Amino acid sequence: RVLHPALPGAPGHEIWKRDFTGACSLFGVVFRPEYSVEATHAFVDALGLFGIGASWGGYESLALPTTGFVKRTATSGDLGGPAVRIHVGLEDVDDLIADRDEAEASK
Repeated sequence: RVLHPALPGAPGHEIWKRDFTGACSLFGVVFRPEYSVEATHAFVDALGLFGIGASWGGYESLALPTTGFVKRTATSGDLGGPAVRIHVGLEDVDDLIADRDEAEASK
């Protein structure tokens, strides 16, 4: 599941629609419950083009596992699985997708 306020049905979407006219490439991904926190960390570690970091990312793509590390005040309750925060930078989208696919295959 993708967590981004620009998506209809997302928490805070109505506020986002009221206050914004565009969106950025910072979002969260909630993995299915059968993925362990360790598997999620291994996925992030296997990414070659994504740095590991907790910032808006600037021009470079970043990924950061958040389950167990980041307290969520905007959402309540369990997300339903481990989560990763992702910022997509200016790298070629095909390269980023290939990197994601390789990281997924390595788990």
